[in-house]
Amino acid sequence: MINAADTAWVIVATILVMIMTPTLAFFYGGLVRKKNMLSVLMQCMVILAVISIQWILFGYSLAFGPDHGGIIGSLKYAFLNGVGLDPIEGQTIPAQLFVCFQMMFAVITPALMVGAFVERIKFSGFLLFVVLWSTLIYDPMCHMVWGKGGWLFDKGALDFAGGTVIHITAGISALVASMMIGKRSGNGMSSSPHNLPFAVLGAAFLWMGWFGFNAGSALGVGKQTVSAFINTNTAAAAALIAWMALDWFINKIPTVLGVITGVVAGLVAITPAAGFVTPMASIAIGAGGSIIGFIFVTCIKPKFGYDDSLDVFGVHGMAGVWGALATGIFAVKEVGGTDGLLRGNWHQMWVQAEGVLVAIALSVVGTFIIFKICDLLIGMRVDMRDENIGLDLTQHHEAGYTLID
Repeated sequence: MINAADTAWVIVATILVMIMTPTLAFFYGGLVRKKNMLSVLMQCMVILAVISIQWILFGYSLAFGPDHGGIIGSLKYAFLNGVGLDPIEGQTIPAQLFVCFQMMFAVITPALMVGAFVERIKFSGFLLFVVLWSTLIYDPMCHMVWGKGGWLFDKGALDFAGGTVIHITAGISALVASMMIGKRSGNGMSSSPHNLPFAVLGAAFLWMGWFGFNAGSALGVGKQTVSAFINTNTAAAAALIAWMALDWFINKIPTVLGVITGVVAGLVAITPAAGFVTPMASIAIGAGGSIIGFIFVTCIKPKFGYDDSLDVFGVHGMAGVWGALATGIFAVKEVGGTDGLLRGNWHQMWVQAEGVLVAIALSVVGTFIIFKICDLLIGMRVDMRDENIGLDLTQHHEAGYTLID
């Protein structure tokens, strides 16, 4: 039976998650050079449209359709065939609302990867890559973790709002794509953000949207909704403070870029655990995600020299890994799900680790193959001249500013 309060909340949560994608565009856009601002906005906005259609046509069915081998759903629900306004069994919201809510997750996941290869990717190659990646990596991973009959779902893997499904897959794939496309030319790796206020505004709205992301994943109004809500804010706050403290201690000064990066790392880390842990645990999870992100952004990346432009791997991938494992450590049955390692449940920790390994393996192998195919068919990188001029003018014949550098 449809519950009016649950339906109203999930509609609001869907809107909140939807606005995260254009918000992410401003967060990323503020961090690139002026000549590439519009290209970032374009990529994120186009993903919002293209993956919305992909999801309606067949993506939802592949993710949540009848199971095939624990890996992928069938095409039974392609074109939303048989998916109407009555609730799915066990839910209290219209089935098509569930489709819309999950659609926004499918949209933002490839959008997260944009930050890894900004300022040098060909728009046509990017479009093909996004559609193939969503179909061949996101949809199967979504089914395995959240779909009825999915391999990791049946094992009891806990992923409340997408730490494994979204952040690990996007973060690991971003690293692979950034390495395959190569480093930016000229001073790309050493350039400063062209508009930090845009990035701060983007981070603030991401923080707000994350309440829909996490608390909305309860799919109704109840105790677990409130738990996810308070844990989301608590983890973000702890992460901001942790990154600022590290910046202050190691680099002798706190930075705006540092605190907004820390916020995102904390939000990523709490995502899989939001509906399964206590507020005190969320402090440890958020701060831990920030510390891990800081290490990968400031130490690991310079050491190995990969050009993950806006640190998608360090902030989303590695904080996502921590969040998935931390869920297995801190989960308590009273909040939701099952007990974790601290309550003596070693099995849950192993299941969480399995989920992490599957997500990493699928992302590495799948992204490598998809990137190679797209590069052979269309080409993935713009030529040196276009890169030096900037993608705004060369890919879209528009400029975000009157004067560009």
